[in-house]
Amino acid sequence: MRLYISCDMEGTAGVCSWLQCDPSNTHEYPVYRRYMSQEVRAAIDGARKGGAREIVVNDSHWDMRNVLWNELPADVRLISGGRKPLSMTQGLETPFGGAMFTGYHAKGGDRNGVLAHTYTGDTIYNVRVNGVECSEALLNAAMAGYYGIPLLLVSGDRVIVEHVTAHMPWVTGVIVKEGIGHYAADSMTPQAACAAIRDAAARAVKDAANAKPFTFDPPLTLEIDTTRAEQADFIELMPGYHRTGGRSVRFDARDYPEIFRAFTAAFRLGGAANARA
Repeated sequence: MRLYISCDMEGTAGVCSWLQCDPSNTHEYPVYRRYMSQEVRAAIDGARKGGAREIVVNDSHWDMRNVLWNELPADVRLISGGRKPLSMTQGLETPFGGAMFTGYHAKGGDRNGVLAHTYTGDTIYNVRVNGVECSEALLNAAMAGYYGIPLLLVSGDRVIVEHVTAHMPWVTGVIVKEGIGHYAADSMTPQAACAAIRDAAARAVKDAANAKPFTFDPPLTLEIDTTRAEQADFIELMPGYHRTGGRSVRFDARDYPEIFRAFTAAFRLGGAANARA
């Protein structure tokens, strides 16, 4: 099997503060960056035990330059660097037998979701595709599904794992921590989390025949509720977007990559409105 791994950081075991995830924090970030990288390595090792061979990792957190190269096997490919056209799903347009998401987190507005947000909490409050409220995991799984790639595993806090498995019951979920509000967690140790992810990844690859791609049926409608009204002011300037409320916009399309590209453009352009006039 050729396997794709998208790795985030807020869902990593032990993480409960933005300071631990912020590359500008020279005290805590280097520690948790290593824990994130070790969870990715655990997924790789487990997947290979299950039968995966070629593996591509897409660094999907913050500036997308987090995963430590020396934590990876020499033959793994790593996609890194910010402002990727397809962001957390860059590289999925090539053939893979399955995908895994490590270090993922709850969507914006979720109760007891550790550091819950959807791509960027400064701009995006809520996202719906065909009326379904979406986390990053759901949005990204649908991109994989468009190319016929099933999601096999997700790791993170309880809220995101239960959200994903409710929509994709074939996914192997690894709950590494329980949220206590937004900024606290009851977590496994990093070592225990890696062991759990390693074992789960092996099972997920062995059970891949039972998984199926997650998709939304066309025609497709993307609805975005922004954090502030001025962000919707910017987004509605793009062709294809329609203003539906003070902080909401809509985009209609026939295929999912168009929806995903429109969403990526929206949160980046909407972010420009965050600068003070």
